[in-house]
Amino acid sequence: MKNFSLYSQLLLVCVAAAALRANASHSHSYSQEARLKEFISSRRTSNSSSDAFRVRNIADRVAVSLSAESSASEYQSSMKAADKITALLGQPEGVDFNQYSGYVTVDEVNGRALFYYLTESPSGASEKPLVLWLNGGPGCSSLAFGAMQELGPFRITQDNKTLTRNMNAWNNVANVIFLDSPAGVGFSYSNTSSDYDLNGDERTADDTFVFLVNWLERFPEYKDRAFYISGESYAGHYVPELAATILFHNTYHNRTIISLKGILLPGYDPCSPYAAYGYLNNSAVQHAFHARTTKWGNCANLHWKDSPMSMIPTLRFLIESKLPVWLFSGDFDAVCPLAATRFTIQDLGLPITTAWRPWTAKEEVGGYVQQYAGGFTFLSVRGAGHMVPSSQPERVLIMLSSFLKGILPPYIEEQQ
Repeated sequence: MKNFSLYSQLLLVCVAAAALRANASHSHSYSQEARLKEFISSRRTSNSSSDAFRVRNIADRVAVSLSAESSASEYQSSMKAADKITALLGQPEGVDFNQYSGYVTVDEVNGRALFYYLTESPSGASEKPLVLWLNGGPGCSSLAFGAMQELGPFRITQDNKTLTRNMNAWNNVANVIFLDSPAGVGFSYSNTSSDYDLNGDERTADDTFVFLVNWLERFPEYKDRAFYISGESYAGHYVPELAATILFHNTYHNRTIISLKGILLPGYDPCSPYAAYGYLNNSAVQHAFHARTTKWGNCANLHWKDSPMSMIPTLRFLIESKLPVWLFSGDFDAVCPLAATRFTIQDLGLPITTAWRPWTAKEEVGGYVQQYAGGFTFLSVRGAGHMVPSSQPERVLIMLSSFLKGILPPYIEEQQ
């Protein structure tokens, strides 16, 4: 078996609130924050709960679908050309990078498929790593939030029809794939309506793993590329659970199926969800994205079947497996407060190796960082709310670059 190394950076808005569980809700949520608040409220009144993410069952739950799906490698390869985006509606002149989008089936029997959007790097794409971005909720679209409001290459203007370039996009330093997950979120769907009542942490991790295996057949040039996972909000569950799923599959199958190297999150224009709603409901936009014609929503009100009460056991498992974990939090985050996240981190009981210190971005304090035994790292981002890459894009890009290099963000002391 190849040595499996997981250099983990967990970039989420918070761990404390990420320990909560979803249930069905009847109100429509435009924002990720609103969805998470509904989720918190529903969990407080719920009588059912889970104690931990059940990694012991991963191999049994996915083995059948994995063997069935990965057998269609020729089909997946032929789909790559069909997925290439010619141009998005209203995109600016001079777009100098490749874009792809489409569906990957994760369950042939039920017709369950996940929608993705890949933005390759403008320069040196063949040498740069692949980063998967997941938004939370649970039930919020990574295309709407991550791609169109936070770290993607474009921002939607207020006319809901044109795009402007995001100069601090993450594809400046990596190839980035945005995934609408689970089925029922964004453009992702199932042909079996009962599937929507079975969503939960386990199903989400399983389906995302099968998606990645099949997507790598479609894009084989990424099979041996360094792969990182990042996300925010309820992705505080998605990211470490997917990392654990990959780790166990690599061990179970006695080979490196996915070359995972780390897990990483991240203001925000309060009007952005409405711009995304208008843009992504345009039939011409849906056609350009190779998406099914549908009435699209920023967040879906999903029934959530399972969710651990705390992610601390999963995080502890990853750290004890010598997998460095990075976690960041906006210091203006009202949904997942910085103080609550720090109290949660104390529950890990890890010795401090690098004391709380500032890190700088363009000669200003960008936030603070502290590192612990086992490589666990916690960072704050100054002036950032729940959706960190949107409000502080320059600072987050510096943090991402440091993460990919495997070093702490720099601290340049003011010259006297």
